[in-house]
Amino acid sequence: MQRFSSNMAAQRRNFMQSPHQSWTDDLPLCQMCGVGTAPNCVYGSDGKSTQSHPNEDGHLRFRGEDGCFLYGVFNGYDGSRVASFASQCLTAELLLGQLNSSHTDNDVRRILTQAFDVVEKSYFETIDDALAEKAHLSNYLLPHNENVSFHQLSPQSQKVQERLKELEQEVSGGATAVVALILNNKLYIANVGTNRVLLCKSSSDGQNQVLQIGRPHSTDNEDELQRLAALGVDSARARQAGQIAGQSSTRRLGDYRAKFNYNEIDLLSVAKTRPIIAEPEIHGSLSLDGVTGFLLLMSEGLINALESAHGPEQANQEIVAMVAAELAQQTSLEAVSQSVVERVKRLHHDVYVSGRQRATYCSRHEDMTLLIRTLNYPLADAALTPTQGGRIYPVSVPYSNSQSTSKTSVTLSLVMPSQSTLTNGTNTASTLEEGTPTPGQSPTATLQSTNTQTQSSSSSSGDGSLFRQRGSQAAQPDETGRVPPYVDFTQFYRLWGGDHSDSQSTQGGLGPQ
Repeated sequence: MQRFSSNMAAQRRNFMQSPHQSWTDDLPLCQMCGVGTAPNCVYGSDGKSTQSHPNEDGHLRFRGEDGCFLYGVFNGYDGSRVASFASQCLTAELLLGQLNSSHTDNDVRRILTQAFDVVEKSYFETIDDALAEKAHLSNYLLPHNENVSFHQLSPQSQKVQERLKELEQEVSGGATAVVALILNNKLYIANVGTNRVLLCKSSSDGQNQVLQIGRPHSTDNEDELQRLAALGVDSARARQAGQIAGQSSTRRLGDYRAKFNYNEIDLLSVAKTRPIIAEPEIHGSLSLDGVTGFLLLMSEGLINALESAHGPEQANQEIVAMVAAELAQQTSLEAVSQSVVERVKRLHHDVYVSGRQRATYCSRHEDMTLLIRTLNYPLADAALTPTQGGRIYPVSVPYSNSQSTSKTSVTLSLVMPSQSTLTNGTNTASTLEEGTPTPGQSPTATLQSTNTQTQSSSSSSGDGSLFRQRGSQAAQPDETGRVPPYVDFTQFYRLWGGDHSDSQSTQGGLGPQ
């Protein structure tokens, strides 16, 4: 029995550890997107962070044939096995000839649903042997006795216990997933779990409309609670618990315990059939014709970190403002994505060390992943300055005042290059007729947020007197070759002079000489 179990385990480990890269080796990466990541961490009393487990998130970003693009973000837990398997298997199920431009919306939705079903079944096939071995070895154990320690067990029982622990680690874990598919310039979203998708559309009047596509499958989702109640689960109890089998998601990939042993879970034991499912909720199609903006796919860890620091009310607007600000400054989408993740990570840490009201929510955060896909949206050109044709785009940048528990914003005019249209990765010049700040006009960007629950708008606030309003015309150099300063430091010099009058008299003062 032991020899047979060892052979099975060796074959299974070889399969699970193989990279499966042959599935997607020939697929090119999409160059119109970038991914930023950050590992989980726990803060100590001194504010220093420690990673508590290896990164469990995953992602995909491929360009297929026939104008097809596939993106995904996977939030793994109890290991990265399911997230890694799903990212590879989904790609193989969607981009190896299954989709083409002749497919209708119904065809695409059916293919997406089938792909998730195949991924779920295929993953459980990879752990079938482990589950069988686990069940077989469990028969050799005596009923659990709390008064008997591990060291008091017989050598054979100890080996069985150790092997069962190894098997449990091998088969446990799961992942939530959100996938974005672009086909025929139409967007489809398939969601399982608690990740988030935002679509930001920039309009000709300078406003950014933020659309949250779908809602998280959690115990706060009324539709999910009704689905569970129809199966006999106490929905009020589920809402109060906030988690099911250790996770907030009501839909997930993998997690054999919640799928096959749910009758052993107190909250789910009365369910008529499997309550935790991997069926995706499909949204779309949504036409992207004429759309200028960007698409964001975010893991639950990124969302929770931002909401823990600043609350959930304006999280969508804040992340979009950060992305817009970085797009105006960075020259690569990889740098944009990573910079935004680092900003969220730093914001979360700063709130914790500040000791303010929300610090208690920020003692730790999970892995964070952000995927940005631009839609005819230009990146900054490092070679262009405001005097060389760079355009000025106003962005409301969230700013946290360390002396206050409230959030304010500072309005900045951010330089971006003249817009060009991106078509399947190629640049074609186009003329941008959007309004930019004119003399006397407040350079404020408005973000309109829309989702299935609320519709609101927000704009920047706070004192922007230090930042001069600039017109749409590029600044011209004077006779000395200099351009007017972008920031008026008069108020700064005055305040500094009032606080350092003594040092000014002895050192010659501060300010332009």
